[in-house]
Amino acid sequence: MIFRTAVGRRTGAAAALLVTLSACVPRDHAGQGGDPTGPPPKVTTAPSVSASASAAPVAECPASGVRIRSTGGDAAMGLRALGLELVNCGDRPYRLNGYPTVWVLDERRKPIILAVVNGAKGITSGFDQPPQPITLHKGERAVATVLWRNLVTDSTVVATDGAYLSVAPAAGQPAEEVDPHGPVDVGNTGRIGVSAWRIPTT
Repeated sequence: MIFRTAVGRRTGAAAALLVTLSACVPRDHAGQGGDPTGPPPKVTTAPSVSASASAAPVAECPASGVRIRSTGGDAAMGLRALGLELVNCGDRPYRLNGYPTVWVLDERRKPIILAVVNGAKGITSGFDQPPQPITLHKGERAVATVLWRNLVTDSTVVATDGAYLSVAPAAGQPAEEVDPHGPVDVGNTGRIGVSAWRIPTT
């Protein structure tokens, strides 16, 4: 969302999505505080700056010191799994001990009311390992997975498709919009799961 003010000339400032949600038990976006029908909170970040006119722009490290991106998805038998990667691009160690905080947004970038489960109880098995303390030094990364099922169990309930995903390292931290590599097609389950952050094995 872009806000404009006039001070001699028109200038622009970009606002990046900030996300807050996630708990140790299932809960929905309405339980995260604020207006659940409005956009997630926002954080302002500096634009990318090129070193010279001939050099390619280099993205600056966000003020949070980390970047989050999706690493692609997998779908089988209605189960969706989207990988997340968090990289420490700052100069200081970055500590994690928990779960990503996730918002699913519609095509207008409005939050969709969903229950978010830490782990994958009721969705699948094998993603319920508890979080462990992690310290990332510059350039190191952690990964997590977002899980959901494209399942319609009640024809009277409209199926839900999210178009965008915003992810923060933890509740109350700045979030980044990530590419879900397709619709977040939760059917009418009304639920997504997130695994804890972990150090990748490869």
